[in-house]
Amino acid sequence: MTLSHPTKKYAVVGIGNAIVDVLTRADDSFLDHMGIEKGIMQLVERERAEQLYGAMSDRVQAPGGSVANTLAGLGKLGLRTGFVGRVRDDALGRFYAKGLTGDGTDFVNPPIAGNDLPTSRSMIFVSPDGERSMNTYLGISAELGPDDVSEDIASQAEIVFLEGYLFDKPKGKEAFTRMARGCRAAGGMAGIAISDPFCVERHRDDFLRLIANEMDYVIGNEAEIRSLYQDDHLDKDLARVAAVCPLVVCTRSGDGVTVMHDGERIDVPVTKVTPVDATGAGDQFAAGFLYGLATGADLQTAARMGVVAASEVIGHMGPRPEVDVMALLRAAGLVQPG
Repeated sequence: MTLSHPTKKYAVVGIGNAIVDVLTRADDSFLDHMGIEKGIMQLVERERAEQLYGAMSDRVQAPGGSVANTLAGLGKLGLRTGFVGRVRDDALGRFYAKGLTGDGTDFVNPPIAGNDLPTSRSMIFVSPDGERSMNTYLGISAELGPDDVSEDIASQAEIVFLEGYLFDKPKGKEAFTRMARGCRAAGGMAGIAISDPFCVERHRDDFLRLIANEMDYVIGNEAEIRSLYQDDHLDKDLARVAAVCPLVVCTRSGDGVTVMHDGERIDVPVTKVTPVDATGAGDQFAAGFLYGLATGADLQTAARMGVVAASEVIGHMGPRPEVDVMALLRAAGLVQPG
């Protein structure tokens, strides 16, 4: 699957929630005390967000959001990337835009002044076993819609990457369709990260319609893939998704990665480790995989690139790379020196 549009401005453009991640460590008793459900993403209202933020100690703050994390990883690998999202012109919004630009990604939409909703934030509690429990207040991100999508930006992308979390609002669905069609009409590829099985539960028919009609690829973990068709059998679910979408990528934590492409199945093993912090593992897997896709690597190599990028990020707190992932790819023999 070789992409080659040397005149295009961006290798990858992402669209998703522009969220400031706020991380802290917390044990299970703290989670129970605060009524936080372990290991999943929950949407919270403003009052709950303020309560949880106030309960956090030793906070680590970073520009986040699933697709934005992926774009940051791609930017550090040297690809030109752009991000479509909404932040308010407040302290967190300016912090977010500056941070994304500093990581090498064009922040396409400037911060918005005069809006009542604040910049989105996600309070992430990391357990001793590396599990993360996310409590996300969507704020101004929830308003992202088709008017925020420039057809010029969409047409200038070789690859578009959509964030499933944004499916929680009707305008987000419209924005996805506009972005995907603009990219594909100009010869690019459009795909989606499923993001969360609970997103699928809320919007299954719309997810399946989008994947079947508008997407060239889909990336999800085992729970997300299985939630699409609910066959209670991963191989059956993979086959059904692959029947409607040309490229399906399923990450299975310590059990490796499965890629389905035009009837062919590729399995890539991984080395099981206990994560320091699992935040961003899927996001950085996507960064490595899309880097391979954008640079013409075969699908097995692209999946291995994703595994290397994910392995790096789970070795430390935070959802973005802290070391030179390109050097890791070279050491693994996936990229030629030079």
